[in-house]
Amino acid sequence: MIVAPERIPVAGPSISDREVELVADAARNAWYKNHAEFNNRFERMLADYVGVSHAVSTPHCTAALHLALAALGVGPGDEVIAPDVTWIASVAPIVYVGAEPVLVDIDPVTWCLDPDAVERAIGPRTKAIIGVDLYGSTCDWARLQDIADRHGLALIEDAAEALGSVHHGRRAGAFGRVSAFSFHGSKTVVTGEGGMLATNDKGLFDRVLFLRDHGRNPGDRFFLNTEIAFKYRMSAVQAALGVAQMERIDELIAHKRAIFKWYHDRLSGVNGLTLNAEPADTQNSYWMVTMILDPSLGLDKFAMMAELDKRNIDSRPFFSPLSSLPAFDERPSATRFVTPQDAGKIIAAYGVNLPSGYNMTEDKVDIVAAAVREIIAGRG
Repeated sequence: MIVAPERIPVAGPSISDREVELVADAARNAWYKNHAEFNNRFERMLADYVGVSHAVSTPHCTAALHLALAALGVGPGDEVIAPDVTWIASVAPIVYVGAEPVLVDIDPVTWCLDPDAVERAIGPRTKAIIGVDLYGSTCDWARLQDIADRHGLALIEDAAEALGSVHHGRRAGAFGRVSAFSFHGSKTVVTGEGGMLATNDKGLFDRVLFLRDHGRNPGDRFFLNTEIAFKYRMSAVQAALGVAQMERIDELIAHKRAIFKWYHDRLSGVNGLTLNAEPADTQNSYWMVTMILDPSLGLDKFAMMAELDKRNIDSRPFFSPLSSLPAFDERPSATRFVTPQDAGKIIAAYGVNLPSGYNMTEDKVDIVAAAVREIIAGRG
């Protein structure tokens, strides 16, 4: 049996001396008149990279999505359509604002929100659509925007997992009315925890700035709050780490794409196994290299993970359908459009994220790929 000589983790960042230098600088100097220096730089770098006018740093992506919904006026009595297969953080903020999530199927190729399923779920209470760029793939944003425009809905892009991906000449995060990014320690760019909201809408941007600081205008020094709102700011130390990461963004994306190529070269010919898609006119940043196993192999995601674990290789399960989680047991209206025939049901049951951290080398990919082939061969 193939066993890695040391544990191969599933994810992890790339930290250079530059990150350490800027974090130390922020710890020493980002106070008094310089308190916003690194946040401003990080926000400007992200906005420029994505190709939007405005960006707001937040403590995590969940906060960015919460602020987006609140700033759009989504609230009690409203419904927001979102994918059934995603991490719960994409949908939880809908509940935070008192609205109801409406879960629908994903596309079997891109694993992103299925526009046809969205159209079928629109009703009189629908206020917004959240599309999630899953595992570095991108939604069909032209179709989703057309649907949103025809029905007068706000379109939100959850680009937490897709920084660096490109869809028809535009970077992930440049679609819809507003977008959100994650800089969690497992992501393409990291700040430990952290997030960003991005938009071209100046009015929405101003509203977000107001809401994220306890309902007061930027620069207010008299603590004259006019609404009860939120405390969603990123620290200067986190922002400094983000600045250093954004200085290296092209290098980081190139590494992610190289990792995928190494896996593709070694696994693309394996029967019963499918890797992340990259449709025409798109570029996938491949946050996580993900494989979908054909059910005929007799291995679901948890069985494959157990076999990899025996070989000293860490992995992650494809996100489970939210409709299958106990958290949604008491929300039948949220799951009313979910069916047993949904493409996402099979994909989620047989999907595994392979080690995709920045510590991956061709030699480590050799070990993981050989282990996958061995496990599959043992089922033949």
